[in-house]
Amino acid sequence: MFTMSNTSSSIEDFRLSLEKEAYALGFSTFGISRAEISASTQKRLCRWLEEGMHGDMLWMRDRLEHRLDPQNLWPDVRSVIMLGMNYAPTKNPLALADDAGIGRISVYAQGRDYHDTIKKALKHLARWLVQKADCNVKVFVDTAPVMEKSLAVSAGLGWQGKHSNVISRQYGNWLFLGAIYTTLDLEPNRPAKGGCGSCSRCQIACPTNAFPREGVVDARRCISYLTIEYKGIIPQEFRRALGNHIYGCDDCLASCPWNKFAHPETSHPAFWPRAELAAPELRDLLTLKDSDFRQFFSASPIKRIGRDRFIRNCLIAAGNSRQSSLLKQVMPLLEDPAAIVRAMAIWALRQLDIQIFRALAKTAAPQENDVTVQREWQEV
Repeated sequence: MFTMSNTSSSIEDFRLSLEKEAYALGFSTFGISRAEISASTQKRLCRWLEEGMHGDMLWMRDRLEHRLDPQNLWPDVRSVIMLGMNYAPTKNPLALADDAGIGRISVYAQGRDYHDTIKKALKHLARWLVQKADCNVKVFVDTAPVMEKSLAVSAGLGWQGKHSNVISRQYGNWLFLGAIYTTLDLEPNRPAKGGCGSCSRCQIACPTNAFPREGVVDARRCISYLTIEYKGIIPQEFRRALGNHIYGCDDCLASCPWNKFAHPETSHPAFWPRAELAAPELRDLLTLKDSDFRQFFSASPIKRIGRDRFIRNCLIAAGNSRQSSLLKQVMPLLEDPAAIVRAMAIWALRQLDIQIFRALAKTAAPQENDVTVQREWQEV
């Protein structure tokens, strides 16, 4: 059994063995951070919340004290083992931007649910650690109040770019993060060196201008937030900007020049895209009923947002496509049980055929019992 009273050479050997085990489990990067968050990061998070940039993600505020200090989440933690798993795509995610009949799904969601893959690997590594050392551990994959990005920077995995995401010299923007909190007092890595310099491609690429300043994302304007986290009717001002994004957005990530150093050939097999999700046809997606949706996305993170929100997103993409052939799939959704679906079906109809929209509005609007949906029948 390894203990921290061992010699410096045995401590180093233990660390190398731990890192080797991590790579054997499919992780691409490894580093160790102290169990602390810098004062500047704490201040930045508090300001972000005070400005309401978290939108409806109330859990960000509800467990703020746990995010600000790992020891508030677990008093016994002394070190954090930070790990990254490569999911670099083989094709440029921006290539489908002008393919109007296609729905664009974020790279990370085209394969299996990363939560399951990473948590399984983290648990294996945690068990190995407990067997080799006298310690306790806890594992986290972005569903807990853990500041993964800040800890990843402290652990040397990369730096936070102007889009706020971690950028790696070896893997560009394409790293899933996982954390192991441990009671072991391990020697930390040096924080990653690097930076974006004068480059601002990620900010320029954002269709909704979601970056009010460097390193800060206003979630309320972010396409990933709007298509995944937001539960309501997408605000009018963002609908055109969504283009054919139907789940998440890679525009800022894919625009980063550091991606030229990424290694798609070594991305984890679990994240290789399913053919049917790499470039899905809107006409097929719009016909999905709830049972079909659950079956189609059974092993995908997309399943978590539910059929109604997903169809809402697809209808916006259909409206933006200007392809009147999609009316066949859009029209039945005008009578969908879900208000957010009916609302976006009305909007899509207005974009695809204004004459049919005007003809139906006269009779359909008075029959609609949802005020917010009824407003969609008003021509603007």
